[in-house]
Amino acid sequence: MPKIRVIGIGAGHPEQITVQAINAINSTDVLFITDKGSDKDDLAEFRRDIIERYAPDRKFRIVRIPDPARDRNPGNYPAAVQTWHEQRAALYESLFREHLQTNDTGAFLVWGDPSLYDSTIRILETLNVDFDVIPGITAIQALTATHRIPLNQIGAPVHITTGRLLAANPPVADTVVMLDGECAFNTVTDEETEIYWGAYLGTPDEVLLKGRLKDVAPTIQQTRETQRLRKGWIMDTYLLRKPRRARD
Repeated sequence: MPKIRVIGIGAGHPEQITVQAINAINSTDVLFITDKGSDKDDLAEFRRDIIERYAPDRKFRIVRIPDPARDRNPGNYPAAVQTWHEQRAALYESLFREHLQTNDTGAFLVWGDPSLYDSTIRILETLNVDFDVIPGITAIQALTATHRIPLNQIGAPVHITTGRLLAANPPVADTVVMLDGECAFNTVTDEETEIYWGAYLGTPDEVLLKGRLKDVAPTIQQTRETQRLRKGWIMDTYLLRKPRRARD
């Protein structure tokens, strides 16, 4: 039976890829790369850079996967995502049969870490395939390292959520927000909350902003829109933090 590898390749810096991931890439026969359209050619180019840098002598068969269209603002979000996953699963299964021979290893190169807001593992779980997972540096780790801050405060929890959920559930602890296409930080009313924001983390286009949320929110929103129009897409992540007294 063919084997599938789900390989985390980090948030965007080519040196933030693990030795385990490099070894996994070099044991791969077929690379499955999702095509998200011409406006996101940068994402495909980063994957090509990774391959050329760390597996220059490996002869891969590359299979491009057209990403099924999805409704980004559905009335029933869970149902829409489920339908999208089912479409992807059917497509993956067909491509595996077509492009993988019995002893082949296929791989997906996944941004960040495959465990965090990525659908590849969930889709493969629905198929009769043997797969393993190679962890990667997440956008959260890249964000905190670049801002030179710890993720958690002393003895305190951290919550990870999406922009969609933040708007409906105001933060009660330090909160990392991902997949925020609507600037949901504008719904936070606590005046002491700080924000550590970053876009295109680890890449030459990296942009960082930080400060009290009420002071920098307009700048972040404007910067975000300017960068999105410039590149055609944006990937950003941020940490919302309410300062606490240091504990003894």
